Amino acid sequence: MDVRVEQQKYDPHRAFTRAQWAKLRDDAPMTLTAEEVERMHSMHDRLDMKEVEEIYLPLSRLLAHYVESAQRLFVAQRKFLGIRDRKMPYIIGVAGSVAVGKSTTSRVLQALLKRWSPGPKVDLITTDGFLYPNAYLEREKLMQRKGFPESYDLRALLTFLSEVKAGRRSVRAPVYSHLTYDIVPDKTIEINQPDILIVEGLNVLQTGRLPSDGKAVPFVSDFFDFSIYIDADENVLRQWYVERFLSLRGTAFSDPRSYFHRYASLSDDEAVKKALSIWNTINLVNLNENVLPTRPRATLILKKGSEHVVEKVSLRRL
Repeated sequence: MDVRVEQQKYDPHRAFTRAQWAKLRDDAPMTLTAEEVERMHSMHDRLDMKEVEEIYLPLSRLLAHYVESAQRLFVAQRKFLGIRDRKMPYIIGVAGSVAVGKSTTSRVLQALLKRWSPGPKVDLITTDGFLYPNAYLEREKLMQRKGFPESYDLRALLTFLSEVKAGRRSVRAPVYSHLTYDIVPDKTIEINQPDILIVEGLNVLQTGRLPSDGKAVPFVSDFFDFSIYIDADENVLRQWYVERFLSLRGTAFSDPRSYFHRYASLSDDEAVKKALSIWNTINLVNLNENVLPTRPRATLILKKGSEHVVEKVSLRRL
């Protein structure tokens, strides 16, 4: 059987144009101000009220339905089993390439979901905090593989998610600094029984090779109730990465504490050349080997065009 033919015939996702998706907002109220929206996007990313209204408001409305349905199912299961377990957090994973806008999407969803009645507690973490410290990566000769699956402390990340999903109080996650490009020593973020937790990261939807003996092998995505993949064409992602690099050269890179301070004095041509080198040798390889293959596993796929706006939405069929 030709698997490619089967994939074309049986698409598990239902596709929506931007206009079709925007209509699904229905009468959901706009709960964010223009000033709040302006503060949420990264400096190289585009986000305006129209994007929130047409893409993220319908998505938050859909997620509110998913969360409510999960809560009803939990109550029914608890009654059936005769147990008194507390409702566990609803976990949403956000995946996609470097420079695609995962952080912006995560922040917008967090803000919108917080304002749905009855005002759920919504926390957000990034898997950057679970990268191994630079000292370890250098010792293991993994600095050029930073962001690849092997550069993460997977055991610590799985332990964190397991404890959050089990309803434990005061679960702590490490903190990562994009300025120093390293884990911040002795600093953590506390996650204390949220109603919803958003987990953002490059490889959060990745699986691995399953053992032939059938033993249980946990994956990060096993703890997700809903997952989002933010997509864009390769040439678009490359351009966004170069633009971000050039922007950072005059901002974060200019700080002497920055790991990339040595790039602050590069000329435009030198900076573009360096950015393309990093993209082609690290980020593009990671995208093709580890990130992009996970796209079909997402519950929902947001496809962006060159102007940073979502042009197509694909939702997995129930």
